[in-house]
Amino acid sequence: MHKIILFELNEVPLKILDYYRKMRPNSWIATNYAQLQKHQSYSENPGHLSPWNTWPTLHRGVTSDKHYISDFNQDMSRVDQEFPPIWKVLAENNVTVGMFGSLHSYPIPEKRENYSFYVPDVFASGCECIPEKVELFQDINLKLSRKSARNVDNSIPYGDALKLLGKINSIGLKPNTLMAVGGHLIKERIKPERTVRRRTYQSVLSFDVFFKLLKKNKPDFVTYFTNHVASSQHRYWAAVFPNEYEELKFDQEWISTYNNEILFTMDESDKMLRKLASFVDKNPEYKLILSSSMGQNAVESEPLETQLYITDHAKFFQNFGVGSDDFEVLPSMLPQFNYSVSAQKAADFKRKIESFTINGSSLEFRDLGSNRFSLDFGHQNLKTIELQIEGNPVVFDQSGLQNVEIEDKSNATAYHIPEGHLFIYHPSFKVSDLSESLIPTCEIFPTLLQNFGLKVPDYAASASKNLL
Repeated sequence: MHKIILFELNEVPLKILDYYRKMRPNSWIATNYAQLQKHQSYSENPGHLSPWNTWPTLHRGVTSDKHYISDFNQDMSRVDQEFPPIWKVLAENNVTVGMFGSLHSYPIPEKRENYSFYVPDVFASGCECIPEKVELFQDINLKLSRKSARNVDNSIPYGDALKLLGKINSIGLKPNTLMAVGGHLIKERIKPERTVRRRTYQSVLSFDVFFKLLKKNKPDFVTYFTNHVASSQHRYWAAVFPNEYEELKFDQEWISTYNNEILFTMDESDKMLRKLASFVDKNPEYKLILSSSMGQNAVESEPLETQLYITDHAKFFQNFGVGSDDFEVLPSMLPQFNYSVSAQKAADFKRKIESFTINGSSLEFRDLGSNRFSLDFGHQNLKTIELQIEGNPVVFDQSGLQNVEIEDKSNATAYHIPEGHLFIYHPSFKVSDLSESLIPTCEIFPTLLQNFGLKVPDYAASASKNLL
């Protein structure tokens, strides 16, 4: 048995790791690549792939046609009993767990035994954490994530920063990290387009907090999730790989402005991995697993000038006969908007939202159950906007919607593919080659259970290879 650190590098395919090794031959990834145990992971989920459904497959050992997790804010009580996530299974079997940021991890467990730390994902509805001293940081992290969903909010939260100053040492924020963040804020004044890097610095700050918790507690099983590379890939793939498009619609100025953004995010990932590898070298009872739940690749795209978003929730709901006391805004990632509607208003709201049209087309939405709804906006480059509810026109100025200008003009220039990566590091490893076979991500769950000497449940996939 080994202790495990599962570093969840969201949506990064082998192509990006190969690109990074070529561009940064002195990086940790490049210099240790031959020694890593390497596999190509593969999501077996049928239909549309998204991190909301592929990470549950990795964490629970069943594909999405069994766990049915597809959105945030779903009622997870049934699926958590039927197909519990790996951290819950391990904790209930007296394996100590540290969980940081893995998707669908809110709320914190009622039974806290065997959890050394537990910091839910950045889409959590509240800032509750184990230990409580992390909650102030998590509260700030949640606020920043929601303010910088599509365009990065370039304001500086001075009030929150001052509150955090007194806890810097106790939660693990490093002086060199804070200096790097401060230096970046100065550079933004010279190059405003660099504000997009704030998303990555959120992950850098979070890693500091995570790493202190890891070193202090040394639990048997640890996760750390980061989305910063995936976010950059979606937006700037075309700036790095312009030759992959049949018709490139982005100009040279845009390419020159953003062609180092994926490299920058990988640089920060490499620093994290270097620290974790050093920790494993000093604590060889651990193995480090670097994994994605799927990957990305180029998709045809065009510059994104505007997207249609809800910017005034109360005004939007007034058009559907729902007052401010009858709905609650739930966490989501743009262009989705998630809400809970009171039981008294939910049926009427659903009937009216079914009739809601934008330029004659119905709005796509999902009923998540328990009076929760997920609405899909983000309509692109609209020149005119006509809205109707039950055939009656809605005045745009009273709609609560705004046609938001997209600052970096980036569209989804890359999108989800089943193939990802699965690398394992330990100082005892010798030179290894990339496995020719794919490793389904649903096999990671049973592999982890077997590592800790636990029985694999009948519903889960069996591990075809002895990965650990």
